[in-house]
Amino acid sequence: MSEFKNRVFGCAIVKAINSNYNADFSGQPRTLPNGIVYATDKAFKYTVKNYLKDVYEKENIFYFKSLNENLNPISLDETYKKFFGNYPTGVGKDKDKIIKTDVAKNLLSCLDVRLFGATFAGATNISLHGPVQINHGPNIWKENYIFTEQITSPFSNKADDSDPEKGMTTIGRQSRLAEGHYLHHFSVNPLNLKDIAILAGEGAQTISSDDISKLKEAMCRGVTWYDSASKAGCENEMLVWVQLKENSKIVIPNFTTLIILNDEKENGKCIYDFSKSKTLFENIDNQIESIEIYYNKQTVELVNIPNKAKEYDI
Repeated sequence: MSEFKNRVFGCAIVKAINSNYNADFSGQPRTLPNGIVYATDKAFKYTVKNYLKDVYEKENIFYFKSLNENLNPISLDETYKKFFGNYPTGVGKDKDKIIKTDVAKNLLSCLDVRLFGATFAGATNISLHGPVQINHGPNIWKENYIFTEQITSPFSNKADDSDPEKGMTTIGRQSRLAEGHYLHHFSVNPLNLKDIAILAGEGAQTISSDDISKLKEAMCRGVTWYDSASKAGCENEMLVWVQLKENSKIVIPNFTTLIILNDEKENGKCIYDFSKSKTLFENIDNQIESIEIYYNKQTVELVNIPNKAKEYDI
């Protein structure tokens, strides 16, 4: 597999209609102090890893919850042993010393680690700076309307028949965002793994072109693929992928400043205006290898897209 060497900037946009894409611990959609709803990078990465785990069964996805025979989550060390067996150790007087370079090499055989890196704090400590860095995703739609509704459970929360409330079932609440369009800016820098891969030695994997193809596919489909009660109504809406030429050193600003979602829809479609990014990309055209825009053509309209951009249905 060929090594991927280009830096990339882009954004992934998630649409949420009457749903809760990323709740806080109270069950409410997360909000910034100014009231704007947002989602963490972890929420988006979870859907990417879940898609890769389900669709590419031969790929190891290390940082994903696994359960033991008692249906309890397993520990970090147990997860390592599940994939790779016992930790590699030295010989002689070093027989109890874990060989960190071998552990790092094993971790790099996992697709999610090659993409997102790892903070491994188990029997030994290793930090791997991942090539793919994803930002929190603010809602770029004009409104941040959250509603809460009461729901009931079919079960009583009282065990004693003499309790006067035994005849009542449990009442709960669920909260939803009426409409949201979360924009996650991201970047890809393959050089982030270079040093650790060299230290890990021969056979240590770095990010490949095949890894990137799988990443793009998961970024286009992961949210739609994931299905749960709270995330029903959430789907991938757009992926913008700006790939720089191999030797380019430029840095592209956060895409929340480069793409504008119009306040009004046309024929039920969201209108995304690329005029700011078009001006920027034309000024640095000699640094850009390709621009790809994947989007739902049934619900989205694009205006003022960069001349170099190629459009695909998500």
